[in-house]
Amino acid sequence: MLGRWWPGAWRFVLLASGAALSSYLILDRGFRNGVISAVIIGLLVIGVSLMPRLPLAIALLATPGLIVVQRVGLGGSDLTVSDVALAAAFGSAVLFGTYPLSRPLKQLLALNLVYQFATLLTVIVNPFPQNTVEWFHAWLLISGALLVGWALGRGGLAHAAFGLLVGAMLLVAVGVIVTAVLTFAQGQFVGIAPKWPLPMHKNAAGDILAIGAVVALVNPRWAGWSDGAARLAFWTLTIAVVLTQSRQAIIGLVVAVLVVTLRRGASRRSRLILLLVLPAVWFVVSMVIDQIETGNRFNSFYVRIEWMQQVFALWKNSPIFGHGLRYWYVHEWALFQPPQAELEVVASAGVVGLLAFLVMWAGFIVVLWRVDPAFGTLAVAALLSRIVQAQFDLFWVAAQVSVPFVVAGICLGAQALSASQRSDGRQADDLAWSIRTSGRQAVPARTGGTWGEGADGTA
Repeated sequence: MLGRWWPGAWRFVLLASGAALSSYLILDRGFRNGVISAVIIGLLVIGVSLMPRLPLAIALLATPGLIVVQRVGLGGSDLTVSDVALAAAFGSAVLFGTYPLSRPLKQLLALNLVYQFATLLTVIVNPFPQNTVEWFHAWLLISGALLVGWALGRGGLAHAAFGLLVGAMLLVAVGVIVTAVLTFAQGQFVGIAPKWPLPMHKNAAGDILAIGAVVALVNPRWAGWSDGAARLAFWTLTIAVVLTQSRQAIIGLVVAVLVVTLRRGASRRSRLILLLVLPAVWFVVSMVIDQIETGNRFNSFYVRIEWMQQVFALWKNSPIFGHGLRYWYVHEWALFQPPQAELEVVASAGVVGLLAFLVMWAGFIVVLWRVDPAFGTLAVAALLSRIVQAQFDLFWVAAQVSVPFVVAGICLGAQALSASQRSDGRQADDLAWSIRTSGRQAVPARTGGTWGEGADGTA
């Protein structure tokens, strides 16, 4: 009896350890933050227990955690739940992913390597711990996320991964909508920052939900979603994005809609969705004009202008290699993160880093634009949406960066899986043909006829 029980005993030990650690976190960090960390630990424990049957279980179950921006706070670290989930998924993807990698994915990884090499110079010139840690962190957010997505897509888990990821986003969207109803009922017509199920800043929520709306808008056939489910998800997420009043999220979603329409051509549905671009642009422009007309130098518009001026003045003190990644954590004279992507990069890594950053992003778009639209449209729309968002707010924020790259990786992995399946089908056809024609004087011809025909066009 003991012999039959012992092979599965590790699962009970694992579950008990996870339960004990989760209880400790809830007692030590309070209910809200403790429960969030405990849920992520629970998902990872379940993933480990499922690994004998599903090797990529950890990577799959970690996908909902990619949108959680709360801090873990273990051992005094500054990691977010998204960082922990991505690291766990990355380890699983590297160990159990399918190789070799496709050519487009290798190109994306090479482009990111160019940026990483350029920023390595600022790590050397500005030696402080946060600089070194952020160098690895930035690599994980892009290359690590791409490899996680690749493993899921190539492993045939695109449907499940998108379901878990967008499903988690829909929970946040419902939280935004419910909070909006309660807030508007009190006569307060402001941007909505959800408090449930995850407390998030309105810009963080808007940016993440916009990426989910892009996934639902494209709804690639290989993802296995019904049109009705995708349509419901798209409108729910889009409404939530508008309710957050996150300007960069709205603009990023508008750009994604334009890209998808351009890639697919004008259809009745795309024309209908495209009509939403005009009121969305009007909404954003009117909000900016209102802020300018108030003359309140403490609103988001004037504060961003002031920050940009300060960052520009700071950059001139170290224009070539910058002040180091995450310099605002260590220098008393710079206590804020630059509110725009290129400004952040040039202040952190100098002109060298900025040039590499521009090359990297231009290369990303070119590579993905050349991918088969059935797989590349979603990838390029998701990445374009993110870089547009970053023109108006922070860039190196864990969830907002990693999620679109995971989506792009899933697309490339699904493309490789489809190509592999087609290749296996052709090999099976060749084998069947060779069996049928064994003993006959015939050779397969691949020109002037279809598979299974002889040189003269006869079977």
